[in-house]
Amino acid sequence: MDLIKQGLSIAQDPKYSRWICPLLLLADGALCSLVIWKVPYTEIDWKAYMEQVAQYIDGERDYTQIKGGTGPLVYPGLHVYIYRLLYGLTGQGRDIFSAQLIFAVLYLGTLAVVMACYRRAKVPPYVFPMLILSKRLHSIFVLRCFNDCFAVAFFFLAIYAYQNRMWTAGSMLYSCAVGVKMSALLALPAVGFVLLQGIGQERALTQAGLIGQLQLLFGVAFLRSNAIGYLSRAFELTRVFLYKWTVNWRFLSEETFLSKNFSIFLLSVHALLLLLFASTRWNKPAQRTLPEIVSLIFKVPADQELIAKRVNPRFTMATILSAIAVGMLCARSLHYQFYSWIAWATPFLLWQAGFHPILQYALWAAQEWAWNVFPSTPASSAVAVGVLAVQVAGVWWGMKKEGKNTKQKAHSE
Repeated sequence: MDLIKQGLSIAQDPKYSRWICPLLLLADGALCSLVIWKVPYTEIDWKAYMEQVAQYIDGERDYTQIKGGTGPLVYPGLHVYIYRLLYGLTGQGRDIFSAQLIFAVLYLGTLAVVMACYRRAKVPPYVFPMLILSKRLHSIFVLRCFNDCFAVAFFFLAIYAYQNRMWTAGSMLYSCAVGVKMSALLALPAVGFVLLQGIGQERALTQAGLIGQLQLLFGVAFLRSNAIGYLSRAFELTRVFLYKWTVNWRFLSEETFLSKNFSIFLLSVHALLLLLFASTRWNKPAQRTLPEIVSLIFKVPADQELIAKRVNPRFTMATILSAIAVGMLCARSLHYQFYSWIAWATPFLLWQAGFHPILQYALWAAQEWAWNVFPSTPASSAVAVGVLAVQVAGVWWGMKKEGKNTKQKAHSE
């Protein structure tokens, strides 16, 4: 019984994560090696990336003219520069083994950053095994080499920088995530709330300008050639994905899935959920209503220093990851590579929600199952959407409790 009690104590105490995390990283390093050795590489987008980069190397700068086997180039400029480097490191993309090794290192490095973010938020050790057990996530990194991997790496580096109040570094890293794939824009409203409350309106506007300027820098070569073509392809907001490849909403008919009414419905729900979080959760450090928060853009409040202190690592992570969960829930189509945005967010969101550990693992396992069914079915799709909905509702409730704790602490000070 004493050993059981001691084990439970270790599992619940965040201080033990200091030595548990390196052990989990070592175990996952061995797992990545085993996956590369035993599981055949699957070609999906890598060849198309290389074909597109080859056209860039040949001098093409008009985004509307750059195409690969899977279609046109639809990612921002930093994606091109990263895969241009990989093109050179992998013998024009032919050395797949080297590419897999690079992505394995990227996976482990990103995992280390994710663990560091969890530790800063004081997440207990029992949550951490969920970070290394995803079959689909290993596949996305070391068997498919998707560009989402780089975007997610920059994204969690940005969260870690913001948690440590390295605001400029965080904004640059966040802009890099957007510069690889526009999916990172889902977190932009939450990033705005973190910056506005964490450093005040003047510095927050400076950070917003920095994020935008870096996007111009990443795209300048292409903007000079065809600005409208670049912006419409790299940040295409009207793209319609094929029903046959979707992981979510498969339980709806194809006619409904492709309908304009369904698209408008999802956009409306997305906007309403963002408004709900912004007016009841993301505003907790300022302890002001949403209109009052908006007014902070134009003036510095007298209690700015106190507000900034309440923007702690846990609030920062919960705010940014809740925006990602809302965005993914309301996306019309999620392909399998989008799981890279969900897999490392889910354990934190389930813990933040305050669910019992057994329920956390049950929901995580259900989601993992749903994302490993290929092709997706109405049942797997319903589970994928359902677990995301539970995460969104749960983190909204969990941030309410956290907000009360923050308010009580503020009164005691």
